[in-house]
Amino acid sequence: MLSKIFTASLLGMEADMVTVEIDLQPGLPAMNMVGLADTTIKEAKERIRAAILNSGFEFPKRRITVNLSPAGRPKEGSHFDLPIAVGILLLGSQCVPVRTDTALIGELSLDGKVKHIRGALPLAIGLRERGIRKLLLPYKNLEEVALLEDIDLYPVKDLQESMDYYLGLRPASPYNRKKKGTFSQANPSDDFCDVVGQECVKRAVTVAAAGNHGLLLMGSPGSGKTMIAKRIPQIMPEMSYAEQLETTRIHSAAGLLSENCPYIKERPFRMPHHTISRAALIGGGSKPRPGEISLAHNGILFLDEFGEFDHRVTELLRQPLEDGKVAISRARGTIAFPCSIMLVAAANPCKCGYLGDERHVCTCTEKQLNQYQSKFSGPVLERIDLHIKVSAVLDPNLKKKEGALSSYEMKKQVQKAAALQAQRYKGTGVRFNSQLGEQQIYKYCPMTAAGRKLLTDAYQKLALSMRTYYKIIKVARTIADLHGTHTIDEYHIAEALQYRALDDFYRRPDNGH
Repeated sequence: MLSKIFTASLLGMEADMVTVEIDLQPGLPAMNMVGLADTTIKEAKERIRAAILNSGFEFPKRRITVNLSPAGRPKEGSHFDLPIAVGILLLGSQCVPVRTDTALIGELSLDGKVKHIRGALPLAIGLRERGIRKLLLPYKNLEEVALLEDIDLYPVKDLQESMDYYLGLRPASPYNRKKKGTFSQANPSDDFCDVVGQECVKRAVTVAAAGNHGLLLMGSPGSGKTMIAKRIPQIMPEMSYAEQLETTRIHSAAGLLSENCPYIKERPFRMPHHTISRAALIGGGSKPRPGEISLAHNGILFLDEFGEFDHRVTELLRQPLEDGKVAISRARGTIAFPCSIMLVAAANPCKCGYLGDERHVCTCTEKQLNQYQSKFSGPVLERIDLHIKVSAVLDPNLKKKEGALSSYEMKKQVQKAAALQAQRYKGTGVRFNSQLGEQQIYKYCPMTAAGRKLLTDAYQKLALSMRTYYKIIKVARTIADLHGTHTIDEYHIAEALQYRALDDFYRRPDNGH
């Protein structure tokens, strides 16, 4: 006697359809699993046996063979418990139905309850892409998978309920999706109106957020770099449905979703410590998991004390910042994690922190200065669009001036520019100006003759690279969007150029040291 149940296996963020085939034959009682199952699945034998008996069912006292097809692909995860258990119980029914449009995922406890699993959303996406239209899943994974709008969800609490739904013994209607509140990572008490005396920096932050441009904040200790960076999430544009789905998918695969945060509807803000390892930042491991750079996908990766990070770690940012994805190769294949991020880095200009400061004298020796600045890789800095000097506020009693920007006012500007970009790039796969390729730059970034001449002169006099040249154009495109103009003019280019003023300042021998 044979039964077949459909489920999926997760590798990275991609899910493959798996057919659970269960055969029952005369012989000594035994349960064997084949099909490259990992330890978690092989250990499920005792969980499944106890769950079936404690749910009031009879466990077959015969030889059971469980085949996970296709047999040549590795499989892992506790979500195989439920489909295997249902498949075994189906062998005791008069007819064994094969529902080609239905799949099951879920871990079982010893008393037959269906428990929360990791990676429910990417599993559901993979099943949907392969024709599955009905999914039985744990209640605690319901909210994250409910982001999918074209698959019927049937939450189950235990093994008995799963059998009743599968056999049609209980009238079932799919879960009715309702609008839920948004989980917020931002602190509502943090507002840019608290940042006084830094209006030029706030303007640069507005440009960065509007076009999703990378941002380097360089300044002496206490100048407000971290304070500014932590407020950036409040002014970021709203996430589209596709961005919400993709971001939640990554966090689900990493096992970071919870009942309090079942899905991601606000742009992530990740702030790893400077002692982070390479695998934790980029991703990896024997069973590859997304790193901090992928967990920040569609959001912000904030590297505070950038100069204290191991240079071997920061060097790994080169290709991901350029490609928007991380490819991790292992013996079983290559796994890609998306990482389209807004990189925000904050750093002191030197070891003591006061190089170029108007009120303090730098005490670093030439050796210390060279050693510290060697941590700032030219290729990495070149991939950060805006380089901003943050000067210390000279007046401690400075109050908010009339016309100073608040988070609300900055976000209004950002949303306006983001709406223009969404309309301009509709159907191209591009969301922000920072994502434009070279050919798209020529198409979507028309310049006036004066603007082109200024950029050409700057390219020659400042010895800019072609990468920097294109980045200046993309930043100028964002500035023009903030002004509501279609053509990039001379003053847009001029403002974009001033955001690259730190490219060489901290490496010159005559910079005041």
